[in-house]
Amino acid sequence: MMQPPQDSTLLQEPPANIPASTKNGIPSHHLPSSSTCASEPLPQIIYNFIGGKFMSDDSSHHSIHTDEWIINKSPATNQIISYIPASSDRHVQQAVDASKKCWRERSWRGLSEEERAQYLDKIANEIERRMDEFARAESLDTGKPFTLAKNMDIARAVSNFRFFAQAIRQSHTKAHLMSDKVINYTTRRPAGIVGVIVPWNLPIYLLSWKVAPALACGNCVVAKSSELTPLTANLLAEVVRDVKLPNGAFNLLHGYGRDCGRAIVAHPDINVITFTGGTATGRVVAELASRHFKKLSLELGGKNPFIVFPDCDLDKAIETAKRAAFLNQGQICLCASRFIVHESIHDQFVERLKKLTEETTKIGNPLDATTTFGSQISLEHLEKIEYYVKLAQHEGGTIVTGGKRPDLTQHDPQLKEGAFFTPTIITGLDYKSRTATEEIFGPVCTVHKFSTDEQALEMANHVDYGLCATLFTNNLTRAHRFSDELESGIVWVNTWLLRDLRTPFGGMKKSGLHREGGEYSLEFYSEDKNICINL
Repeated sequence: MMQPPQDSTLLQEPPANIPASTKNGIPSHHLPSSSTCASEPLPQIIYNFIGGKFMSDDSSHHSIHTDEWIINKSPATNQIISYIPASSDRHVQQAVDASKKCWRERSWRGLSEEERAQYLDKIANEIERRMDEFARAESLDTGKPFTLAKNMDIARAVSNFRFFAQAIRQSHTKAHLMSDKVINYTTRRPAGIVGVIVPWNLPIYLLSWKVAPALACGNCVVAKSSELTPLTANLLAEVVRDVKLPNGAFNLLHGYGRDCGRAIVAHPDINVITFTGGTATGRVVAELASRHFKKLSLELGGKNPFIVFPDCDLDKAIETAKRAAFLNQGQICLCASRFIVHESIHDQFVERLKKLTEETTKIGNPLDATTTFGSQISLEHLEKIEYYVKLAQHEGGTIVTGGKRPDLTQHDPQLKEGAFFTPTIITGLDYKSRTATEEIFGPVCTVHKFSTDEQALEMANHVDYGLCATLFTNNLTRAHRFSDELESGIVWVNTWLLRDLRTPFGGMKKSGLHREGGEYSLEFYSEDKNICINL
């Protein structure tokens, strides 16, 4: 049986293509001047941020420097853009010690909610001021178009900090009278030290989504960015330093999941773990966290259905379908990868989606303002996508468009070794096939026919995941019924990726545990305490 290449997990070994000489320290002739700013010449050296300092700031901290480094390459050019420390449990302990000191001194949790909110607003303002710098760094790191990074990722990071600043200002507790003399009231206190682990597809978007509410509630944070995308996390650490957040309230580590990530999850003094990533890695996180009975939030994989009925606005459905399938090169957990289309409009839907995709997709240099479609995150991930396209053909599928690496060298020779793949539409597959049920996490979608509502529901729910679902119909009764029956944490009707940050975000089945957003996040990052007083 064909097996896909393995994704990064907490057990991942360092990439084999790093020269042995770099695994035990960067060769001196490769070292650039130390920098922490994405606008400076590349490549740059990135350091851990612990206790309010980058660990190059003071010679007294050199003893905790890792002896190993990870090479970070731009996926669009395969050129080295940074070196990051391969942190271990030793560095996690340093970050935990800094957090514990901050906790003991009450320098962060002792502030009022209004004071903490003001810090979050300052962070948001500073990110917004440096918007282009953040967007360029995100584009370099991920291969996504600069315009997408600016308008989606960085804009959302600003919104996340502002939203939770306002949310903590408006938070409330409850009181209950038992009699004239007895009252119960509830207080909410910070949960402690929060371990935050985020993936490579939406680096600053998801880091801010977790860090903002954790800080708002008064917690200290030990965060780890993906080893593939450290640049904007590093810029966030700069912002935290510049706004003078109390030392130890936010700490940022870099490294592999198998070392740094595992140490964060397993550390007994880290009370809360919030993780976004693959389901296989999530299983490892859950097993490690359960040994210490940690509060745990997991946002994992998806294989999301997009159901199209003949009574819908087909123009809007097709336009939305193209965006849902291929935004961020298909590398969003909420992307639609299974289009379930009524048989009466199936052929028209496929042909029009193909035409729209081919006419409106411009693959190219992510830093070019006219580029609409960038690269995949890595050559290794590209190989996984190619594996599934070959599997689809083996399973009887027909490639309608895409399914290959584009030739970009005539337009931009530096993209020759980039991890680019064309948007791909596949028809003719059984909805139970591996291609149609296993998460690919790339610009590959399958289209399936249905004839009855019951058949559409069966096809939509026939996967191990339940993150989100989309349906297009003008029948309100059907929309309500499907919304109730679909095994998904989120259902969009006649739209996609329209988010209100007050609402719960999370999935069913193997798509994760817990919900994030608004009060759901504030409750997760805090502990309720009941106090009963007999007057």
